Amino acid sequence: MKDRIMKDNPLKQLGTLGQSLWLDYIRRDLIVGGELRRLIVEDGLRGMTSNPSIFEKAIAGSHDYNEDIRGMALQGKSAEIIYETISQNDVQSAADEFRSLYDRTDGKDGYVSLEVNPHLAHNTNGTIEEARRLWNALNRPNVLIKVPATAAGLPAIQQLIHEGISVNVTLLFGLPRYRQVAEAYIAGIESRIAQEKPVKHIASVASFFVSRIDALVDPLLEKLIAQGDKEASLAHKVHGQVAIASAKMAYQIYKEIFGSNRFRNLATQGACVQRLLWASTSTKNPDYSDVKYVESLIGADTIDTIPMETLNVYRDRGEPQATLEQDVTVAGWVLEQLPALGLNIDHLTQQLEDEGVDKFNHPFDKLIETLAKKLPERLEGKS
Repeated sequence: MKDRIMKDNPLKQLGTLGQSLWLDYIRRDLIVGGELRRLIVEDGLRGMTSNPSIFEKAIAGSHDYNEDIRGMALQGKSAEIIYETISQNDVQSAADEFRSLYDRTDGKDGYVSLEVNPHLAHNTNGTIEEARRLWNALNRPNVLIKVPATAAGLPAIQQLIHEGISVNVTLLFGLPRYRQVAEAYIAGIESRIAQEKPVKHIASVASFFVSRIDALVDPLLEKLIAQGDKEASLAHKVHGQVAIASAKMAYQIYKEIFGSNRFRNLATQGACVQRLLWASTSTKNPDYSDVKYVESLIGADTIDTIPMETLNVYRDRGEPQATLEQDVTVAGWVLEQLPALGLNIDHLTQQLEDEGVDKFNHPFDKLIETLAKKLPERLEGKS
């Protein structure tokens, strides 16, 4: 009976459709308690992502880290150093759990991501320096350093790939920016090959944020619908469709770029594609299905990173099928209608990027504040 349950597990079925499932969550008890191992074996989990918000909730919401925090505080360590130590230890431990999968898939899966300080999002050199430092500190082949897809992040991505550092490009919303991200990755690979350096085990994913697009666009469409004028009918047709349409068109761009002769030449020399990773796939709007963004974007050579709540829901009632290339023409049509509704999707996704940097900074600052509160009073001034 157990074998049948595992065979029919919707989470594991995603793998048969070519999509890798990653978990957008990390906490020490998940690793040391054996739950992560169970997720890998029974649910087909193939990777993990983290961010300061996740760590803040883990540290504030458990006692797992108190002893470590107390010990480092008594040594005079600052809140920033304590965070780095805790986050790096957890990422290393999780990466070790995934190492056999990484080896078995020849470096395709089994990765754990750690983010550079989000306050460096507009600082190219600072991002490069911190990414190098984190990469060396983690000292695992199956980790990815998260770098935001800002204008300043693009040259950092290219340089890091050139240096052989694997990168998770985060905070990606728009299609023009996605092309720039793919170009930065390929240019980094090309410059590395030009110096006759190996590229086989350099990995990168482009994390395309999905549901946040609808969270911004839907209220604008709802205003048009409420006005009841000539745009109302069109606004109703595209309402709740823009995020998925954007992701589907991103995948078409992915196929174009990584199916090109330019990249085929790199692939013969060992280069791997930069896979698209669907991020922000938990549903924000309670009127939508809580698996809307998971179900709509299942396709070959992609990744979906989901929080634990969505993972549990999908295990219970997911109905996986290859959907990513369904209705691509409709997806293109949806995006083409936006100018007629007074919406510039490129401006809107740039707004999301700008807001996203702030949304990354806030939980990071909150995390440092949370740690500072756990320090002995005599050390708070140093945090």
